Amino acid sequence: MVITSAELTSWVGSYMWPLFRVAAMLAVIPVIGNRMLSIRIRLIAALAITMVIAPLLPSSPAVEPLSATGLLVTVQQVLIGTAMGFILSMIFAAFVHGGQIIAMQMGLGFASMVDPANGVQVPVISQFYIITVTLLFLAVNAHLMVVQVLVDSFRILPIAPIGMTQVGLQQVAAWAGHMFSSAVLIALPAVACLLIVNLAFGVIVRAAPQLNIFAVGFPITMLLGFIVILLTLPSVVPQFTTLLNDGFGMTRRILAGGG
Repeated sequence: MVITSAELTSWVGSYMWPLFRVAAMLAVIPVIGNRMLSIRIRLIAALAITMVIAPLLPSSPAVEPLSATGLLVTVQQVLIGTAMGFILSMIFAAFVHGGQIIAMQMGLGFASMVDPANGVQVPVISQFYIITVTLLFLAVNAHLMVVQVLVDSFRILPIAPIGMTQVGLQQVAAWAGHMFSSAVLIALPAVACLLIVNLAFGVIVRAAPQLNIFAVGFPITMLLGFIVILLTLPSVVPQFTTLLNDGFGMTRRILAGGG
């Protein structure tokens, strides 16, 4: 059996370039791409997903991997995978910022802990929301939806030297603005309730200046904040699923306009 260089190049490219896109996405995506999972596990997961989906993908371009065009194809695959993972990671970041807003209103802004997923300090309320949405991510089989979107990305935006355009990158950057607006919507019930409480405390201080409002108001505000979080916890599920669907929809729109 004789294997020509063209056949070898095509075979290597059909697995190597999908691997770059899959590995780049898994390195950024939440849950799978956090620091709690070792690089070895993420690499094994990327290899396993690539081996499964590579036979289902369109044929890769007959380009020498070590040429300038091959390097451009590699950069495009890494850029596409990173953009897809960034869009989904912003969904988790929305709940982190929402929890931070609630913690500041409750007076728990100083109570921080290290987030093992990202290696940074976040308020305890944000960590609570991170754990909640992580469990929801796995409960709604979003990890399987990620694989489906990843397979669809190769059909929408095939492997080629031309991939993400400037318009697509601008849309990815604009998605960060959607993250902040979603964080405000997540924290809005608690912020509105605590604002009313603070206004009531202001009226009490004006009526009874001798009252030590800090000694009385701080525990009441904290207790009321926990009650509001408990009452609004069922709304986290529809908020998360809506953001997840918006994220997958944004990913498909960016890929459709990327070529």
